[in-house]
Amino acid sequence: MATVSVYNMEGKVVGEINLSDAVFGVEVSNHLLHTAVVSQLANKRQGTQSALTRAEVRGGGRKPWRQKGTGHARQGSTRSPQWKGGGVIFAPKPRDYSFKMNKKEKRIALLSALTSKVLDNKIIVLDELRFDEVKTKKMVAFLENFKLNKALVVLNEQDNNVFLSARNIQGVRTALTNTINVYDLLKYNTLVVTKAAIATIEEVYA
Repeated sequence: MATVSVYNMEGKVVGEINLSDAVFGVEVSNHLLHTAVVSQLANKRQGTQSALTRAEVRGGGRKPWRQKGTGHARQGSTRSPQWKGGGVIFAPKPRDYSFKMNKKEKRIALLSALTSKVLDNKIIVLDELRFDEVKTKKMVAFLENFKLNKALVVLNEQDNNVFLSARNIQGVRTALTNTINVYDLLKYNTLVVTKAAIATIEEVYA
């Protein structure tokens, strides 16, 4: 069972917390981490690219010149792929890039990502994170206390003061415990999470 320090918003240690091995101490599966990231990125793809084939390009119904005797290569249509304004040979068409992972794989991938943060000492546990107003300067000051420049901040419940204060800061993303995902956990260097959020995560996934 891993034990990590608990900090206040000023960056001072105010206690310790034991992390559940069932959530933060599993065997890391690099394969499922990779699969989860690829799946998430693939599911975001719109797949709306489209180009016209020679059968779909308007015009070109008449043979441009007779078959023989002109000295030119034979041509049947001005909409053939080799012509300017012609169709595309293997034209891309709208498609669905998404693919699914089963629930067990998703769970193992997420727990692997959480465990990797603990193993790399890239997790900061806070006793609480609250602002009395929406103020970006306060969030910047909080990040500077921990020397963070790329962080995922996870809260247990919606706090608009925190979410809006962090919204315009580059390299910072806020999330709730029910919206964390493998891609964000791996993308951002440090995981900043409150004690309440830790309790909820362990309750759900332990």
